[in-house]
Amino acid sequence: MVIDFAVKTFGLPEELKLSIHSGSDKFSIYDPIRELTQKHDKGFHLKTAGTTWLEEVIGLALAGGEALDFVKEIYGKALQNVEKLCAPYADVIDIDESQLPTAEEVKVWSNEDFANALRHIPGHPQYNPNLRQLVHVGYKLAAEQIDQYNSCSKSTPTL
Repeated sequence: MVIDFAVKTFGLPEELKLSIHSGSDKFSIYDPIRELTQKHDKGFHLKTAGTTWLEEVIGLALAGGEALDFVKEIYGKALQNVEKLCAPYADVIDIDESQLPTAEEVKVWSNEDFANALRHIPGHPQYNPNLRQLVHVGYKLAAEQIDQYNSCSKSTPTL
């Protein structure tokens, strides 16, 4: 409704999207935003804190089991879509694709291996800034599987 008003009143583009900064409460607002988006047939841009997303992925990895499998799957899909995922962030990220482990390599990683590659600890031997940047922009892939993501997040103990 805000978008409709802005488009009509100010002559803004029809494809205008509402930008929402979710802050630290993002998980509780996903369902109501989805419902309103569908009800009113409107788009939005959800601004999340990238570091919070990365910490969530680390937590899922550390939980192991289904949650670890889920983040490995997200990484595999991100590898298949590097160009598409990185395009909107081309000016602010620098991924050396030759330094990204293959999906097959990651598939055999333990929960600690995945978390260590992702944690921002530059001196750690497993830290991989290229993987971290790719997972950072890969949040969209988790959003496409929101029910599975929410299921994994809800079953993950607080670390």
